[in-house]
Amino acid sequence: MAELRKGFTTGSCAAAASKAACRMLLSGSDVDKISIITPKGTAFDAEILNIERRPGSVKCAVRKDGGDDPDITTGALIEAEVSLVPQESSGGSETGCSAGNDSCSEGTKSRVIINGGKGVGRITRPGLDQPVGEAAINSVPREMITREVTEVLDMLDCSDVVTVTISVPEGEKLAEHTFNPRLGIEGGISIIGTSGVVEPMSRQAILDTIKVELRQKKAEGHDIAFISPGNYGLDFMKETYDVDLDRSVKCSNFIGETIDMICELGFSGMLLTGHIGKLVKVAGGIMNTHSREADCRMEIIAAAAVREGADAETLKRILDCLTTEEAYSILYEAGIAEKVSQRIMDRIMYNLDRRAGGKLCIGCIVYSKEYGQLAASELAAGMIEENRNKWNG
Repeated sequence: MAELRKGFTTGSCAAAASKAACRMLLSGSDVDKISIITPKGTAFDAEILNIERRPGSVKCAVRKDGGDDPDITTGALIEAEVSLVPQESSGGSETGCSAGNDSCSEGTKSRVIINGGKGVGRITRPGLDQPVGEAAINSVPREMITREVTEVLDMLDCSDVVTVTISVPEGEKLAEHTFNPRLGIEGGISIIGTSGVVEPMSRQAILDTIKVELRQKKAEGHDIAFISPGNYGLDFMKETYDVDLDRSVKCSNFIGETIDMICELGFSGMLLTGHIGKLVKVAGGIMNTHSREADCRMEIIAAAAVREGADAETLKRILDCLTTEEAYSILYEAGIAEKVSQRIMDRIMYNLDRRAGGKLCIGCIVYSKEYGQLAASELAAGMIEENRNKWNG
């Protein structure tokens, strides 16, 4: 199998465009390529596009290349406009900060002010990398931009303060297909990246998003983490418990790693709600529920059915099923569905508690599209009652 091609983050693109724009502004000469070193130590040789000159500023763009990663921002233009700040506006500040600017890069005597322009989202909720009201340009990209622009300022012996405005022309439209609206980032995409390099796998990106959402919930005052694999049971939870499942943290298939994050972030408890097709795997100790990792749904159901007296023919029928909904139709026919569900719940809770290492108070609800709630742990209903307003807020 051929090795997947790596790409470069929006943060790397923003830093490269900023460096090129600064160089063109101060030197007066066009630049068609620029090189930066990412935090991972990888060189990024970027092609510079769409050069625009105005009195006192230069704007250019770098096209995002996410490699073989299925990234919605691949192909987007990441623009940077660099402008000289008049001496009277900078006021001689050591950080180059002035009122009305988005933010100033940290560090002594920084001469780089970083702003977010069109298509870059703005933070509206606490718990993210930047404070509420700031542009969604994360810390590492800010550091990269500052470093690359400062290098040019020093090389060309310029002591002025400069403003760097990052824009993404299609950012607002692209953001509709990201987690940003859920996270409280409005008006565009985020400029992100910790290594500067896009690894050609989406797994880490999903885990990073889960942790961001959990951290945000904690910052908003939630002490119980409400998690679910997805929105499959949204109607069930709304109708049964008056809880908006869409506001839960979506853990996808990464139940075990999500529990680890919940413990790390200092929550006191969690409530896991999910469809039997996902959560029955947890009863077997499977903490990554993706089908390529493991699939013993029918074997687990059949094992629980054995303990409840199912005959050989019933077990054979269950093992031949393709879906858990089909298997449950057989359990109901045999009159043992409720007892089997409770056995499965007991094993789910055992494995959740074991993963958490006794650090969390845990509740769980398992449901079926066809049959509604199948089982709930002892603490689940009380957790919902105590925390419904926070989850729905």
